[in-house]
Amino acid sequence: MSIYCWLEGEILRITGGIYKGRKIICPRGVIRPAMDRMRESLFAILGDLSGVSFLDLFSGSGVVGIEAASRGAEPVVLVEKDYIKSGVLRQNTAFVESEIKIFMLPVERFIKRRKEEELSFDIIYLDPPFTFKNKTGIISGVAGGNLLNPGGELIIHLPSEESLPDVIGGISLKDKRKYGRSILLFYRKTNA
Repeated sequence: MSIYCWLEGEILRITGGIYKGRKIICPRGVIRPAMDRMRESLFAILGDLSGVSFLDLFSGSGVVGIEAASRGAEPVVLVEKDYIKSGVLRQNTAFVESEIKIFMLPVERFIKRRKEEELSFDIIYLDPPFTFKNKTGIISGVAGGNLLNPGGELIIHLPSEESLPDVIGGISLKDKRKYGRSILLFYRKTNA
């Protein structure tokens, strides 16, 4: 479900880790923040993230990346194309003491740029708008480059009526979890 925050100030909370209970604000614009219950479940599945690099694509408020940092992930990178959200993203991440970077550009351009560099991640989380048409293309772009480390996980949040192939590029579906009207798909990159 998408919500529209007309005014900045809608409150989201961090559900676990060292920043548990910290409140962050929802940026103005159309956003569909991951539900508290789903975030708690996601991070229970992922476990301890100490020393794990984490990329949050379509980051919106930054809540998922902050949750990862709260549980030890470092570095954490947030990518969001809507420049209106930049001030709120910077405000929301100001208290995070570990390395966290924000890139304000389209996800497709971030992926293309990072393919050419030696920047890779252990976990990549994608939360595109439910109406976004190129989900498979984005996953294929990640799988086709070195953005996801061997053995790394790519997780995507989708509406429950949508499905994606079990294998995309060099990554394979390993788990699927349903939360109300949305699902999380967990893909793993082979070690080859």
